[in-house]
Amino acid sequence: MRDCRGAYLLGALLLVGTNLCGLAIPWLMKLAIEALQAPAKAGYSPAQFGGMIAAAAVGQGVIRVFSRTTLLNAGRRIEYRLREDLYARLLTLDRTYFSNWRTGDILSRLSNDLTNVRMLLGFGVLSSLNTVIIYTASLILLTRISPFLTLCAVGPFPVMVLIVKRLSSSMFRSSKLMQEALARLTTCVEENVSAAAVVRAYSREEGEIASFGAACDGYSEASMAVAKIRGLMLPVMAATGALGTLVVLFVGGNLVISGGLTLGGFVAFNGYLAMLVWPTIMFGWILNLMQRGAASMGRLGEILNAHAEVVESAEPIDPGHIGGHIEYRSLSFSYGGTDMLRGIDLKIRKGARIGIVGVVGSGKSTLVRLIPRLFPVGDGTLFIDGIDVNRIPLQRIRSAVGFVPQESFLFSRTIADNIGYGKPGATREEIERAARIAGLSGDIARFPQGLDTLVGERGVTLSGGQKQRVSIARALIKEPSILILDDPLSAVDADTEEEILSALSGYYGERTVLIVSHRLSPLRGCDEIIVLEQGAIVEQGSHAELLELGGRYAAIHMEEQLKAEIEKL
Repeated sequence: MRDCRGAYLLGALLLVGTNLCGLAIPWLMKLAIEALQAPAKAGYSPAQFGGMIAAAAVGQGVIRVFSRTTLLNAGRRIEYRLREDLYARLLTLDRTYFSNWRTGDILSRLSNDLTNVRMLLGFGVLSSLNTVIIYTASLILLTRISPFLTLCAVGPFPVMVLIVKRLSSSMFRSSKLMQEALARLTTCVEENVSAAAVVRAYSREEGEIASFGAACDGYSEASMAVAKIRGLMLPVMAATGALGTLVVLFVGGNLVISGGLTLGGFVAFNGYLAMLVWPTIMFGWILNLMQRGAASMGRLGEILNAHAEVVESAEPIDPGHIGGHIEYRSLSFSYGGTDMLRGIDLKIRKGARIGIVGVVGSGKSTLVRLIPRLFPVGDGTLFIDGIDVNRIPLQRIRSAVGFVPQESFLFSRTIADNIGYGKPGATREEIERAARIAGLSGDIARFPQGLDTLVGERGVTLSGGQKQRVSIARALIKEPSILILDDPLSAVDADTEEEILSALSGYYGERTVLIVSHRLSPLRGCDEIIVLEQGAIVEQGSHAELLELGGRYAAIHMEEQLKAEIEKL
């Protein structure tokens, strides 16, 4: 609002001009009536007064257009800035934050809550300024016409203010509940659209319709609660204005009859009193906007005031180039109160190929996600090229790491755009090379537009294996110093896996490679294999050494061989 103070000031001045024209009309009518009653004392003819009234009405209409445009545009600009700030803040937050929030709730805040704030800072400010100007000027003019009649007219207003004040606190609570109910409704829609295939596969259409109906009922009930409070406010406002008008008609009529007030003054008084009716009704609407806007701003503030757990060091050390030597020193990590890693001591030399295996929940993914600092790491527990990872700038460490997660997320763009996302400005040749190494060339040749084929939302038009390979290509095109493959071949068959591994082996070069897998086949070419169990390293060595050890790794190997023999039968 400080950045838009010029627009607000100009809008306020234009509103003053609009209301001066409007306020002049009843006074001109007063003078015109008095001129008709006493033409000799009038300075202007009735026709001239009529022209002045028409000019004031035209001026009011023209200036009102500019005043509304100026103030409403200021609200739009603030909405634009807020949306940018919210989006920028969301991009700075880490995985820990988003794991505690639902997508639909965030979307609701960036749409519905932001609209409420814009309405408050646009229509709300306009209506508030307009109400203050009209009330102030009208009361001055009413008092000038008849102080006693003014006192009689505004007598019911203090009672109205007390009632509205009591209702406004309930309006705030109800507005916040309504926005939360709308967020749940948005989440329900977002989840069902994203999981449409799952819903159909399990024939859960009726159940989801019932869930959506329940969410709609919750939003409807919350909206009705707000409507009821607003419905109480408006009659109170209208009744106050009607009661004031009734008092004016009775008392003012008697004053005109007794000669204490001229007929022109009585007409002007009623004109100004009529001008107060709409601002009085708008007062309830303004309070509604204020409570809804305050509730929405509180919800937006939860995002704007959020802070990432992974932050830049106050004293960063930029190594310039990251070689790929990794060292864990007594590293322990917990998430949500659960211990994920315990006392990890591990040295990975530059250019080594390390395999990581273990049962589900053993901490494999967490171990590798700490390298690009996707989760917060304790000081002095993880080092890259001998430098504490917390001292290395985030941009430097993340640009040096090529990370292929378990969940292959693709954007609703072309295959080429998704691969090139890993390296902005990548050439067509670089994209084609990355796709070839990832084993995508054969699939791309069968697509109608090749690399320019649109993949749909989250890659819905591609198979699971194709999405994984696009994700691999996106990491490879970065030419990273450290390549992390978090179970990247779980959705491909054995022949395709062999083809991809063969192509990757020629790509690795001097890069440090960490391969996480629940199967042993992708780990065959690794220099060393780490076996994790309950967040701790229980075995470590080459494939042959671990088989000879006869421990957990050997048991996994035996289990896979038995499965393969059973499948052959």
